[in-house]
Amino acid sequence: MAVKRMDNVGIVVESLDAAIAFFAELGLTLEGRAMIEGDWAGRVTGLGLQRVEIAMMVTPDGHSRLELSRFLTPPAVADHRNAPVNALGYLRVMFTVDDIEETLVRLRRSGAQLVGEVVQYEDSYRLCYIRGPEGLLIGLAEQLG
Repeated sequence: MAVKRMDNVGIVVESLDAAIAFFAELGLTLEGRAMIEGDWAGRVTGLGLQRVEIAMMVTPDGHSRLELSRFLTPPAVADHRNAPVNALGYLRVMFTVDDIEETLVRLRRSGAQLVGEVVQYEDSYRLCYIRGPEGLLIGLAEQLG
């Protein structure tokens, strides 16, 4: 049996509204927002009793999603937002964009900061990392040609 698809990537945030606004500016659409709680939810995550507000954001092609989560109970226990690119574990999400410079202009108005610089890989891509809301590391790639 093979994997059918990757369903979503989860990101825990402090401000769900700010994260939704940022990813909407990037081009994702809010698919839905809900409070998740109850015995079943705690059994899935292993956290037991939990209460978490989520927002599902979908990419323009409809194939990829971000699940943004704000935990009310239990509270977040670790903070990896300012980890460098070479930190162990899940670290970033990368998006392909039409125009990396135009995207950077828009996202900077929303508080994004360029991590290093925009670089070109051969004749294939222009790439960069940015820090988005709450210091989240996000990659941007513009395919050339």
